[in-house]
Formats: sequence, structure tokens, C-alpha cells
Amino acid sequence: MLQTSARLLRLLSLFQAQRYWSGAALADRLDVTARTLRRDVDRLRSLGYPVHSTSGIAGGYQLGAGATLPPLLLDDEEAVAVALGLRTAVSGSVTGIEEASVRALLKLEQVLPSRLSHRVAALHTFIVPLVSRDSGTRDLDNRDSGHPDSNYRRPTVDAERLSAIAGACRDRQGIRFSYHNRTGAPSARAVEPHRLVHTGYRWYLVAWDVGRQDWRTFRVDRIEGKLKTSTHFKPRKPPEGDFAAYVSKSLSQVPYPYRARVTLQAPVEAVVKRVPPSAGTLEAIDDHSCMLRTGSHSLEGLTIHLSLLGVDFQVHEPPELLDYIRRLADRLGKAAG
Repeated sequence: MLQTSARLLRLLSLFQAQRYWSGAALADRLDVTARTLRRDVDRLRSLGYPVHSTSGIAGGYQLGAGATLPPLLLDDEEAVAVALGLRTAVSGSVTGIEEASVRALLKLEQVLPSRLSHRVAALHTFIVPLVSRDSGTRDLDNRDSGHPDSNYRRPTVDAERLSAIAGACRDRQGIRFSYHNRTGAPSARAVEPHRLVHTGYRWYLVAWDVGRQDWRTFRVDRIEGKLKTSTHFKPRKPPEGDFAAYVSKSLSQVPYPYRARVTLQAPVEAVVKRVPPSAGTLEAIDDHSCMLRTGSHSLEGLTIHLSLLGVDFQVHEPPELLDYIRRLADRLGKAAG
């Protein structure tokens, strides 16, 4: 029976890796007869797996979609990735699925082997979501619709690298790596990693830069090559009193080519939910207006950002933005007849 169960798991794993198999190929991979293969397929069907079969010389088996969700087999990296995704959902990055995410996460964590539970625990403990002022995690640094990276080159991060960095944070172990900044200039960095901050769009490492003797944020997708470990360190107090706040401030101070100063004809409380921390800074002027300072890689991005706030506004600077809005208003007026 134990041998049969192990063979069923192997068969299921093959189906989930490749949906269609010829009968001969499956029997060869499992080292069984065609008759034994048919019995094993029938057992999978009894467990709720919709395995379809075709007869003839070119016949075979295919795993289809069923009315209910049968158990899934995940390899190590897939299990860690699913746990990370569920934890992100639990934090509120996608509204409406938090409760279901908690249930799924609990089920997954109950069956994780110890080697994976340690990795997942490190990820959960040392990952901080960047939360907007309305206490909801949002896509904070993807606000600039004029930036070509916003829609076409979404950065990707290797799950194994995230796990390694989180483990270094947990173990208080310094790391060394190659890094390139926003202009592409390379540098070698030696840091004391403290937290990973996720904005919903990008991953940032908050670390004490040993060479520069100061706190720095590093986009994880810009870390290159293999991570090299160094000596252990004593944890430091968070910059700005909070790791997420430090990343938020760093993002809001990015040296964009266009920096705008705008009066919004609405109280701070009315627009604070529409301006996440990394999109700019708000300062109350009086009970009916506030000052917004923000930036973008393009005039189009600034214009769209301001238009979508849904309130009247007055641009003070830069003059290029004023000229762009005037030209746009003229075109829109003509389009409206």
C-alpha cells in the first residue's frame, strides 16, 4: 500500500508538471504495466482528480479542471512562493480575500516541513508592507504613469534571493553584493540587512551601509550576482523610527526631473487617502486647502496624477507643467467642440 501511495504521488506530480501524457510514456516513467497505470488513474479519479483518457495508438491521459479543487503537490520553491503570496494578501494588498488567505495560509503552514517553515518564518518576520495613510497596502511606487517602467517593465525578484536576504536579516549576518543604481552605475556594497519592505510593486532592502556608514535602501531587483555573507552584527534602531517610514520618505525624495508644488483646493483629510506617502508630501494651508509637493519623470505623469485626485488645484511650479496643462486644456477644449 505504501508503494502504491508513493506511486500515486509520483503520477500526480507528473500530471501537474505536464497535463498530457501518452499511456506508454507514463508507464515507462513509473516503471509499471499499462494495467497498473489504469488502476492508478482510477484511484486518482476516486480522489477527485479529473483525469481524461483517450484510446487508440495515440491515446493517453490528461489532467483536466474539475468541479472541486483536489489536493495540490508543490515543490519547495512553489510552497515558499505560495506562502509569501498568501502573507501579502493577508496584509491587505488585495481587498476582500484577507480571511480566505488566512485560512489557506494556516493550512499550508501546518504541513510545511521544518526546512521550509524556517524560510517562510524568516520571510514573514522580516518583510514589512509599505502602508499608505489609509492603512491599506497600495502600489505606492507605481504611480508615475509617464515612467516607461510603470506599465512595461515590471521588475521581478527571485524568491530564493528574497529568502536568502530575509534569512540574513533573521541571523543578523552581514552580506556583500553587486548593485547598480537608477542610472545603471555599478558598485560593490557591504551591508547589515535589517528589513525587506514591499510596496506592492517593488521590493526594497533597508540596510546599514558599512562603507558609507549610513542607512540605505536598495531595490532588490537591482542586486546582482551571488550574495556573499560576512560577519554578524548587532541590530540597530530603525531609521526614522520605522523601516517602512524610511522607505516611504526615500521614495518621496527621489530626484525626479520634474518637481511640482501645487495647492489643492481641499482639506488634507479629504485627499490624504489619494496621495500615498511615496507619491508626495501634503501640508495643510488652512481648513479648506493644502500644499502638495510631488515629482515625476514626465509632465504627462504629473498631469494625470493631479487630474485623478478629483479636486481643484493650482500649479505653482514648475513652469513647464503650467505650459503643458495650458496646451492640453486647449486641445481638450477643441475636442469638446
